[in-house]
Amino acid sequence: MMSDIPQREAYGRALAAYGEVNPKVVVLDADTSSSTLTHFFGSKFPDRFYNVGIAEPCLVDFGVGLSLGGFIPFVNAFAAFLSLRAVEQVRTCVAYAETNVKLVGHYAGVSDYKDGPTHNCVVDLAVMRSLPNMTVIVPADNHQIVQWIPVIAEYEGPVYFRMSRDKSLLVHPVDVKPVIGKAVTLREGSDVALIANGAMLGRTLLAADRLAQMGIQSRVVEVHTLKPLDVDAICEAAALTGAIVTAEEHTIIGGLGSAVAETLAEHYPVPLQRVGIMDRFPVTAKDAELLMDSMGLSVDDIVKAATEVIQRK
Repeated sequence: MMSDIPQREAYGRALAAYGEVNPKVVVLDADTSSSTLTHFFGSKFPDRFYNVGIAEPCLVDFGVGLSLGGFIPFVNAFAAFLSLRAVEQVRTCVAYAETNVKLVGHYAGVSDYKDGPTHNCVVDLAVMRSLPNMTVIVPADNHQIVQWIPVIAEYEGPVYFRMSRDKSLLVHPVDVKPVIGKAVTLREGSDVALIANGAMLGRTLLAADRLAQMGIQSRVVEVHTLKPLDVDAICEAAALTGAIVTAEEHTIIGGLGSAVAETLAEHYPVPLQRVGIMDRFPVTAKDAELLMDSMGLSVDDIVKAATEVIQRK
């Protein structure tokens, strides 16, 4: 079932609600609060909300200063600009210094379908995952987002939290309890393992349904924490099925597919097929779902990858 509201709205409302629980939380934005919907927090707590303007490097450093003052800053900006324009500040002042800053990259993947390749962001996970000391989390649906906020806030250290602009399929119960670094097996199966995160998790479960109609039983594993990676869960999936497909709303270079490939190569080699965006920039489309399909992220693409990788066992 598709969510009633976009991920960004679920995040904005949940962040404002958590602000009542934890007075140390402060929120920063890069003049995009009407897009990131952090204005819900700003309206409720104007003394704990800072609009730094369209200056993402300054935004990050401002958040670092607040963290050194004992606050828990949630630093919000479009993922494309937070992970690229501000990457030097993220590297040096957040990751290297191990400051307690929560970086929230909005409009990630191709969810900003109408603004083209400058605003779509399909490389952020590769960038953030490469930084030492950085925890990288990719939520799948609104229920999980609500539960992630206190977990992230109460975790000591740098976090990159990847947000979609759009609605997503609901795959988790309301009371889901995510744990940093712990993958979740959503479906048992012995023929192939489908490993996914973010907006691709719902599509992967649909693909598993279709594969079941073909007589193929799929194990579906959600790797919401790209770093630290749950190596044990990936190796277990490899051992039980002998073939793996990864599915991500990101380039196949440096993201989930790369992380799983590295793990298999080092610990448990089995055939692997990656579903993701090939080495190209996204285009524009009339909606996010259509753009995902056109970029090779459809349910059909996952099914095709699964049937092909099984033949390589």
